[in-house]
Amino acid sequence: MTVLLDLILPPRCPSCGTEGTSLCATCIRPLERRLDEPPGLPIGLPADLPDGLAQLEWCAAFTGPVRAALLALKYDGDRRVAEPLGRAAGRRWSRAGVGGEVVVPVPIHTERLRDRGYDQATLLARVAASELGLPTVPALQRAVATTAQYHLGRAGRAANVGHAFECRREHARAVRGRHVLLLDDIVTTGSTLSACARALYAGGARCVSAVTVARER
Repeated sequence: MTVLLDLILPPRCPSCGTEGTSLCATCIRPLERRLDEPPGLPIGLPADLPDGLAQLEWCAAFTGPVRAALLALKYDGDRRVAEPLGRAAGRRWSRAGVGGEVVVPVPIHTERLRDRGYDQATLLARVAASELGLPTVPALQRAVATTAQYHLGRAGRAANVGHAFECRREHARAVRGRHVLLLDDIVTTGSTLSACARALYAGGARCVSAVTVARER
């Protein structure tokens, strides 16, 4: 299906418009810049780890080509860009992350899934998990629809997602007693990741870490 789609509608870099690639060699460089940096946050960024997480890693700042690629994935229906973005997240975790037995995407609400037709974090998680040689488990669900986080301030974000997630009963066995690696597209305050971690611990997870494609400063 992807090959046929490429023949009918060749991929185009969402940042610079170069045809024939979902993210060109120049625009993918920001995703690789932190690949060999040590774990943790660079000097100058807030060092607080979101509640419930043992470790948080990310690939690039939410600017420039990375921002363009993520917006194309989330709002323009460009699913093909999930491949280089997810691969970058997997590579960052393989270099800087400690542990992880199963990859769990941060889900969108079913109403948004119905409108969009796909969940961008699920697409990213499948690619990252393949890079890491780990299984992907859709262990979380949004119990309530929430306001998009980018509309809110820092305090509002925490309240918005505080009890938004639940561990799905049919997948609780897959995370029980395991070190779960959360996968999301962007982290800002970490409120969403913390809410997901709480739901996973309630489902029996032993430890929860997270990796994202981008960090919004």
